[in-house]
Amino acid sequence: MSDHTSMKKVIRHVVFFSSKVESDIDRIVEGLSMLKCIPSVSHFEVSRNRNEDRFGNDVDVVVYAEFENDAALAAYRAHPIYQDCIDIVRPLREMRVAADF
Repeated sequence: MSDHTSMKKVIRHVVFFSSKVESDIDRIVEGLSMLKCIPSVSHFEVSRNRNEDRFGNDVDVVVYAEFENDAALAAYRAHPIYQDCIDIVRPLREMRVAADF
């Protein structure tokens, strides 16, 4: 019998972005890449969306991050690099959809 109380619950943070113009996608990826330097992140990835959906796809960039707990996620959002990233990316993006689970 396994003890579920000892299992570590990781918070997964996934964010999808679309660019206002295609030529800014690399700049968005570069800006979001700054977030990997925030100490409370236990795992971080950012990439162009590689999905070529024949029905259309509005997602240009995907961020995937993992945090040990709610406090680590809160520290990530409160870190100065997070605001620096927003200042770079927000003017370039059209859409942003985020989920934490």
